[in-house]
Amino acid sequence: MVIHKNFADFVLFLYIYMAHADGEFHEAERDVIKEKMKRLYPEDVDYNKKLNEELNLFDDFDKNQLKTLFKDTFNHFSSIKFPQKYKVFTDMYDIINADGKVDESETKALNALKEIIDISN
Repeated sequence: MVIHKNFADFVLFLYIYMAHADGEFHEAERDVIKEKMKRLYPEDVDYNKKLNEELNLFDDFDKNQLKTLFKDTFNHFSSIKFPQKYKVFTDMYDIINADGKVDESETKALNALKEIIDISN
């Protein structure tokens, strides 16, 4: 199952997933995501609009299908090399740490994604 046409949109979806891992979407996490979007998209992209589009996609997505989505999408974007995937992983740590604390649920979500990233490198 692949729902993103490009890797940048998928990464943004991952960022949103991590920000929600503790059940809340903190303003500090939103700010970190918006800052990281500057490396994902050209300057002429409306970051707020793009973030809201992915937030809506995330909200509407069946969360029981996330693991399948992540595995399939990483496999789909197989040309993405490990260093870029690792950068995404470290970015996600920055996001969950943005509110000043890392909950157990966030650690579990990050470790699950690390496993998927390692599987597909």
